[in-house]
Amino acid sequence: MSKNGKTLKITLNSPVVLSFAVICFGAMILNICTGGKTNPLLFMTYHSSLKDPLTYLRFFTHVMGHSGWDHYIGNMAYILLLGPMLEERYRGARIVEVMAITALATSLVNYIFFWNVALCGASGIVFAFILLTSFTGFKKGEIPITVILVAVIFIGQQVYEGLFVNDNISNLSHIIGGIVGSVMGYILNRK
Repeated sequence: MSKNGKTLKITLNSPVVLSFAVICFGAMILNICTGGKTNPLLFMTYHSSLKDPLTYLRFFTHVMGHSGWDHYIGNMAYILLLGPMLEERYRGARIVEVMAITALATSLVNYIFFWNVALCGASGIVFAFILLTSFTGFKKGEIPITVILVAVIFIGQQVYEGLFVNDNISNLSHIIGGIVGSVMGYILNRK
């Protein structure tokens, strides 16, 4: 009970973001239970045959798979922090659109240019959300300095890490996610 005698209740404030986090959790549990077999089958994108229908499914579902708990928790922390604010502002359908475009864009670039690299995880979506969040104060005819700073710092860090740090992280998917978030932020906020 609160001070004024009313009870506090838990609300479902962000159904799309929460559903995504739960689906990713389920994919993680499923991958653990199958000894790592479901990630390559359903939740990882790589250069597989275009005759395989799962190739097209994985273009979108790779964002639901994660390589381990640290990977999952790191991505979900950002998604659960930024996602509800974005979902409140843009509505669930737009957030699904941002997630789907990010998933498709990162998987296509990976499929076309990096034949020997498998990709999984929601970090592209994280960076799409980061850049999309910086557009929330956007007004017609103006570009907030925060958008410029976030873009420069973010892209600079990803380029640096992509060139000089060997950490098995797909910096390109971060950059693509950031580009998707920037473009969607501009489109959605110019109206």
